[in-house]
Amino acid sequence: MSKSDNAGVKIPPPLCYLFFLIVGIAFNSAWINGHMAPLLLTVVGFLIAAIACVFLLSSAWKHKAAGSNLEPWKPTTAIISDGAYKYSPNPIYVAMAAVYLGLAIAAESPLAIVLLAACLAVIRYYVIAREEAYLEDKFGNEYLAYKAKVRRWI
Repeated sequence: MSKSDNAGVKIPPPLCYLFFLIVGIAFNSAWINGHMAPLLLTVVGFLIAAIACVFLLSSAWKHKAAGSNLEPWKPTTAIISDGAYKYSPNPIYVAMAAVYLGLAIAAESPLAIVLLAACLAVIRYYVIAREEAYLEDKFGNEYLAYKAKVRRWI
């Protein structure tokens, strides 16, 4: 049970994604060698990242429109269940993963792509698990009913 009105998330999710992406690109990528990836990878990667940014921003806007905090270390005031939240309780984390994947592809970084799995494990067990416990505690059956309708990721 949470002692304060927040999920107790210790790791800011954007920084988690950024850390793993930077490590992957720094140790294995076309960019770190001063080159561009092949044109197809660059275009596909940036296209994936751009589309994901649209989903990320629209999902973040849902929080603001509902009057709820976006940051997981602040109180959640509402359960959002429309838009992308109709399909996933974590569309922002899915979108961040897609931005990460797009940038890893554009950088031609197989290591960054492999490290995405480790990043998602950190997000799942150190962020989402805390958020779910907090929301179950705070909203009870309302959150449990919502959670039963959607998958954790997509």
